[in-house]
Amino acid sequence: MAHYNGGCHCGGIAYEVEGEIDQVLDCNCSLCAKRGGLLWFVPRTAFDLKTPESNYRTYTFNTHKLQHHFCPECGISPFTEGQMPDGTPMVAINARCLEGVEPASLKVMHFDGRSR
Repeated sequence: MAHYNGGCHCGGIAYEVEGEIDQVLDCNCSLCAKRGGLLWFVPRTAFDLKTPESNYRTYTFNTHKLQHHFCPECGISPFTEGQMPDGTPMVAINARCLEGVEPASLKVMHFDGRSR
């Protein structure tokens, strides 16, 4: 099982995550299209936030089912929290915020979030 460190640009948000990145999702919804993240979905149990929750702010929209977290200092959105369709807590990791991961090497699946 691979181990990754990630976070925002200024270091205000830092986390560790374990798992294998088989693919990432490139969503075209109104938020993701502007943010430009590549999302890797992992169970919440594979994610360990290393900085206090008070270091980030949260944005929700549309159905308000996803909590998009971002750094109020540098503006980067390194992860989102929500639930899988079966109700299991999950985290969508912005793969662009992982140390040592080259986005061009990842298998990208395109998702039409704009039409949902």
